[in-house]
Amino acid sequence: MRIALGIAYSGSVYEGWQSQLSGNTVQDKLELALSKFAAQPMRVMCAGRTDAGVHALMQVVHFDTGLQRETASWVRGTNAFLPKDIAVQWAQVVPDEFHSRGSAISRRYAYVLLESPIRPSVETGRVGWIYRPLDGALMRQAAEYLNGEHDFSSFRAAQCQAKSPVKTISRIDISQRDGTASKYWRFEFEANAFLHHMIRNIMGCLVAVGQGKYPPEWLAEVLAARSRDAAAPTFSPDGLYFLGPVYERRYGLPERTAAYDWLP
Repeated sequence: MRIALGIAYSGSVYEGWQSQLSGNTVQDKLELALSKFAAQPMRVMCAGRTDAGVHALMQVVHFDTGLQRETASWVRGTNAFLPKDIAVQWAQVVPDEFHSRGSAISRRYAYVLLESPIRPSVETGRVGWIYRPLDGALMRQAAEYLNGEHDFSSFRAAQCQAKSPVKTISRIDISQRDGTASKYWRFEFEANAFLHHMIRNIMGCLVAVGQGKYPPEWLAEVLAARSRDAAAPTFSPDGLYFLGPVYERRYGLPERTAAYDWLP
């Protein structure tokens, strides 16, 4: 049978999702834990690879197995062998045609950014940081140019392996939470798929507009250039969270995990 798992993790100490020879990736840790629990080699397929330093609130993976276990056992048993910064949130039997990556309708990310004259401390590695004030209205105007189907070559990393740079962004929401001496900004992105470093490159551009370095219309010029040289430098991975994929409701998979509840 085919099993789907929802995984949450802090990516700060890992070399991204995808398995590496070092063994220090989230996929490596998860497959090792699953193999120990199942007492046989296990391999998983994920909904979307995350880069080094990027976190996930609901990465979704699937695997095939002949073992008969209660879904709760897959959660508790696997978690017993995982590091403390990775945890299975849920497990569910899915139809054989379900594919964690191929069945996803869209994918969602959030970027949490601290605007403060003082660098992060207790939240280091979990938020991006900017010390110059940002203008939310300007950033929202700029983001409008990115909605819809476009060639996002200007926001694509050189090592990106996607077959096409054409993607469709359905939503970019920008909100803020004011503190006494700082602000937390939250940027939410939803698209059918994302290119390698696409969100971090977009973040670099939105922050540049928010700081007044460029007008909002500059984003249209960057997009039209279809050249990475036209965009701002790649932003830090620290505040980037994979919120998870979206699937058809017929699969009955959770849309949120407990990990969502603490994120600013």
